[in-house]
Amino acid sequence: MDLSAAPGTAPAPGPYPYPYANSYAPPRYSFPETPVETTTRLRPVRTRHPARTLGAAVCVVLGLGLIGGAVTGTWLTGNSSADPGARTAYSEGRTAWHSVPVGTLFPATLKGDGAGPGATDRVWTRLAVAPDSNCAKGLDPLLVKTLRPVGCARMVRATYTDATHSSVVTVGMVFTEADSKGMRALRARFTGRRLDARADLLPRTYAPVGTVAAGFGDRQRASWTVNVLSEVPVVVFAVSGFADGRPVTAPQPAAEAMAAGATTAVAQAGLGHEAKGVADRVERGLRKTVTALTEQPE
Repeated sequence: MDLSAAPGTAPAPGPYPYPYANSYAPPRYSFPETPVETTTRLRPVRTRHPARTLGAAVCVVLGLGLIGGAVTGTWLTGNSSADPGARTAYSEGRTAWHSVPVGTLFPATLKGDGAGPGATDRVWTRLAVAPDSNCAKGLDPLLVKTLRPVGCARMVRATYTDATHSSVVTVGMVFTEADSKGMRALRARFTGRRLDARADLLPRTYAPVGTVAAGFGDRQRASWTVNVLSEVPVVVFAVSGFADGRPVTAPQPAAEAMAAGATTAVAQAGLGHEAKGVADRVERGLRKTVTALTEQPE
C-alpha cells in the first residue's frame, strides 16, 4: 500500500489482487460477518421472570424438605438404605406367630432365676400349645373391645405348670395389625388408665385335657398381667391359678399380688409371680427372636 498517496485517493495497485496481501499487520476481519455468525456469537440473555425465580426457589426448598424427611425416616427406622422392603421389628414381629417355630415362641422349659417370691428360682414346664386363633376365643369380650383399635391379626397361647405342679399359667401373645404409633397409643392408654389392673379385662385360660391344667377355667383365674409392647406389634398376657382347680373369688393383678406385704391367698401362693415370671420370659424370647430376624442378611 502506498502510504504517501493523498488522502481520499486510491492506492496504487500492487502485484496481488487482494488489498492485504503485502501487509504484515493482519486485518481485524478477513471477511464481513454473516447474519448467522453474528447471532451465534451474541445470543441475547433472557430477562429473569420473577414468577420463574420464585418457582425455582420453591422447588429447591421442597427438594431439601424431601431429602430431610428421607434422612429423618432413616434415623427413626434405623435403616440406612430406607428400603421399604427391609426387615424391621414390625414386619418380622407381625408374622412371627407363623414364621417362627412354636418351640421358640413357647419353649418346652422356662427358667425363672429369682422370679419367685423372695427372689426364689422357678422352673416352668410347658403342658400344651393351643392352636392359633382369633382374639375372641382367648380374651374376655371387654378386653377384645379394648384391643380393637390395634386389630387382632392372630393369637397364640400355651399353658405351663411349675416344678411342684401346684400352679398353672396360660401365657399368650396377640399379634396386632397396628403400626408403632397405634401401639404406643394403646400402651399409653393401658398405663394411664391402669387397664392392666381391671378384673373385667382378664385373659382367658387354656386348659389342655389330660393335664394338671384340665380344670383351669374362668373361675380359677387368680392373677394376671397384660403388657402392650411398642417396639413390636404384640400384646403379651398371662393368667395363673391353682392346679387343683379351686375357684378364686377375687382375682388380683400380678403387680399387686407381688407387692411387698401383700397378704391375700393369691399373693401368698406366689401366683402373681407365676403369671409375671412366665409372661416376662416369653416376652424376652420374642424380642430376641425378632431382633435376630431383623439382623439377618437379605
